[in-house]
Amino acid sequence: VQLQASGGGLVQPGGSLRLSCTASGFSLDYYSIAWFRQAPGKEREGVSCISVSDGMPYYSASVKGRFFISRDMAKNKVYLQMNDLRPEDTAVYSCATSRDGQVDLHCSGNYYTPKTSWGHGTQVTVSS
Repeated sequence: VQLQASGGGLVQPGGSLRLSCTASGFSLDYYSIAWFRQAPGKEREGVSCISVSDGMPYYSASVKGRFFISRDMAKNKVYLQMNDLRPEDTAVYSCATSRDGQVDLHCSGNYYTPKTSWGHGTQVTVSS
């Protein structure tokens, strides 16, 4: 069972990227899924979450209106479309699900739980 984040890269301020979260070994359809990020010297931050309990997307205040989370059930992927990127969005981005209790089922709070594991993610760098 694996979850892999991909799609990061170097982009200029104002640019866009789309991150992908791909699951192997299980279907993402039945779980809440969240994107997190951590910048050097900063605390981990819940960026966006899509809840299986109500189907609604949730966003942190810092990305609301610029980032959009979506599911592709056919491809078993969850995407994070990031628009109008800013230097402060520079971070390692990772994804997790509620399958093992790593994401709050209702996307409450900061989306993560005491069980959230901070594994490998994808680097996003916003710089001119």
